[in-house]
Amino acid sequence: MRQEPPPVPLCPLCGRPIPADVPQSRHHLVPRLRGGKGGATVLLHAICHREVHAALSETELARDYSTIEALRTHPRIAAFVDWVAGRPPGFTSRVPGPRRGRRGR
Repeated sequence: MRQEPPPVPLCPLCGRPIPADVPQSRHHLVPRLRGGKGGATVLLHAICHREVHAALSETELARDYSTIEALRTHPRIAAFVDWVAGRPPGFTSRVPGPRRGRRGR
């Protein structure tokens, strides 16, 4: 009997498929440093994950944007989702905007 390949997961943020050969990463819905260690995660396209962290601080993520539904309400994220939804699943691009500084420098 022929075995069916596993289903291709969908990015919960943009709704596009995430094939195995596409850059992807796990997003902690509540950042680990804000109490989310061991908490729920979702698989996102790498570009979607970078956009989330470029748009929001870890405090904002923990306080106001700890669900996919809440993330989609953020104006920058909503505009990004509208834009990236028409791109192929393997699309990558640099995320615009300032890079957040690192602590301890």
